[in-house]
Amino acid sequence: MADTVQFNLVSPERSLASMQVNEVQIPGSDGDMTAMADHAPTITTLRPGVLKVSGPEGDAEYVVTGGFAEIGESGISVLAERAIAKADMDQATLKGMVDAATDAFAKAQDANSEAADDIAKTLADTVALGDALGMSVN
Repeated sequence: MADTVQFNLVSPERSLASMQVNEVQIPGSDGDMTAMADHAPTITTLRPGVLKVSGPEGDAEYVVTGGFAEIGESGISVLAERAIAKADMDQATLKGMVDAATDAFAKAQDANSEAADDIAKTLADTVALGDALGMSVN
């Protein structure tokens, strides 16, 4: 059996997962990555997407909207701005995510903020998340 590593997923509301895993597929801001035991120490920011976990206890998927992932000797820790078990996602939750990203983008544009481009990417990633989940954002 492949080596396992400790995985923890937390959001401001609660701890969603704490388990031994073989791998974690992370939706990083600079691209997707897979972390396993003996991975080089890394810290990355998250983009809206599906975080996938595979381990001896089975597979699990979580929707994350942002945050950070830290990969180190002691394990893989994901600190998500918002995290929801994929099975718990519904149309209303997705709409709320898209609406929040749309509002943030509009405010950044109105303020002529330099962050408008980053917020536009977050909005596009959130819409793409809906597509990946098979949910329409309209």
